[in-house]
Amino acid sequence: MKLINVGFSNIVSSQRIIAIVSPESAPIKRMIMEAREKGALIDATYGRRTRSVIITDSDHIILSALQTETVAGRLTKDDDNLFEEDELE
Repeated sequence: MKLINVGFSNIVSSQRIIAIVSPESAPIKRMIMEAREKGALIDATYGRRTRSVIITDSDHIILSALQTETVAGRLTKDDDNLFEEDELE
């Protein structure tokens, strides 16, 4: 299982992530409100401004204070490291 840090030592399974998006658009804001009503919203911002929204395959929505590019970079970095380790074996 690959895990990525989404800020403030909060960890998410990278295999469960479907999308990492900006919270600025109206459809994403609606998704956040619906997830809050269903109890499927995880706020990992520690009171800071939401800068990225992580959508999982279990229909959970995770709010992060990290930029979308930062979270995506951590996800890509983990994939690159795994690829390198596989080549060494």
